[in-house]
Amino acid sequence: MKLDLSFSEIKNDLPASIVVFFVALPLCLGIALASGAPLFSGIIAGIVGGIVVGLCSGSRLGVSGPAAGLAVIVFDAIATLGSWELFLCAVVLAGVIQLVMGYARAGFIAYFIPTSVITGMLAGIGLLIILKQLPYLFGWHADFLGEEAFSHANGENTFSAIEHALNLMSPSAVIISGLSLALLVIWDKFLVPKHKIFQLIQGPIVVVLLGILASVVMAQAGNPMASSMLVSLPVIDSFSDFTNELAFPDFSQIFSLDVLMIAVVMAAVASIETLLCVEATDKLDPQKYTTPTNRELKAQGLGNIVSGLIGGLPITQVIVRSSANIAFGGKTKLSAILHGLFLLVAVLAISSMLNLIPLASLAAILIVVGYKLTKPVMFKIMYQNGMEQFLPFITTIAVMIFSDLLTGVFAGLGVSIFFTLKSSFRNSYQFKETVNEEHGEKVHHIVLAEEVSFFNKPSILKKLNSIPVDSKVVLDFSNSKSVAFDVKEMIKDYIDQAQTKNIRVETIKF
Repeated sequence: MKLDLSFSEIKNDLPASIVVFFVALPLCLGIALASGAPLFSGIIAGIVGGIVVGLCSGSRLGVSGPAAGLAVIVFDAIATLGSWELFLCAVVLAGVIQLVMGYARAGFIAYFIPTSVITGMLAGIGLLIILKQLPYLFGWHADFLGEEAFSHANGENTFSAIEHALNLMSPSAVIISGLSLALLVIWDKFLVPKHKIFQLIQGPIVVVLLGILASVVMAQAGNPMASSMLVSLPVIDSFSDFTNELAFPDFSQIFSLDVLMIAVVMAAVASIETLLCVEATDKLDPQKYTTPTNRELKAQGLGNIVSGLIGGLPITQVIVRSSANIAFGGKTKLSAILHGLFLLVAVLAISSMLNLIPLASLAAILIVVGYKLTKPVMFKIMYQNGMEQFLPFITTIAVMIFSDLLTGVFAGLGVSIFFTLKSSFRNSYQFKETVNEEHGEKVHHIVLAEEVSFFNKPSILKKLNSIPVDSKVVLDFSNSKSVAFDVKEMIKDYIDQAQTKNIRVETIKF
């Protein structure tokens, strides 16, 4: 895997990487908490996802790290194996499996996901980001920042969490988040077009710095913000503290059935999420760069091997961080790598200062990212494209909101497949009916499609069964390049049965 790194866009990549760092930091901690894993394992996965995967990946703007979509799998896996070190062994194995998938060129799977489903996934993620951040906007602390599923581990769900947040809102958090949102809008709409300095210094960076200032001022005024309303990062005072936070896999049961099964499941889910994110990120990319999917699987595999070896959570490419990277001006993979370096420096040097960042400030940033993913005009465009595009799109969004990302994607894919089957059913053949003057019999001429798959079998059989007795049918395969075995068998059976109805069957190039 070549390390095609460029510093030509550093003026854009640097500010974008700082924004991604601020977005990734609480997500790494929150996902570790939700996974029932040591908090520092999320930071390690973020660092590895940024630096190792960033260096090896062919994705221009994708950002990798721990993913909320794997949290439930990780939680159950740790409980099943009974040991964090054994689980790390499964993470390493999952990485090996992904490497093998990459070299086996399994990345082509990504190209089978319809545009309507990818667009729906982006819009759904945008809505989820907004809905999930609203409680933090009002100052109420839920289980963790970044949870994707509708139902929460504490019995809450997306909407009940918002209701509680409204009932228990913190005036200080509301003021911070309100000013942050206003500043982000003003910065983007009015200041950025005015002067290049506002393009270099991104609005979210200013929002975070003002949030730190606000929390310091409030503490000095005797009204400090609750710790649950601030970022919570493990404080590392020395290099020995850092090494003590690392963990190493236990390979003593590497070939046990439980370890192998968990590794296969993690590799499959992580690869699917990564390939979906690759498609979505390429769609958001202003330059429409196409990421080499096989190389991405190899990079993710290497990342998971490294992460598992030093005590990190499993890694995927993640859409929240990737979309934040794009939204705030990232141009090359350098922004993803720098965000990983910033995570490393942060835990080693400035963890105490980062723990002063209000979650309300970060929520405001994420809500802006969410809005950019789900603008109302997107719904209008998809509706104008017709029901075959709109229904998979809206189904993906609806199911995502009330379940989770993968379920929503599979639901949208199911609706899209339905329309594909419907189209295939309608376009199985061309039909024309003529009268043979010599014999006075009707001739039913059926010209089969270029590609005749088993999907076409029902419509062809229905047409053949509708042909009246004492007729002739011509089955013309001269345009067909491929005919499924099921269809051939069905036609042979029909020819055998046609004699009982006095139907003469003629085939052309069958």
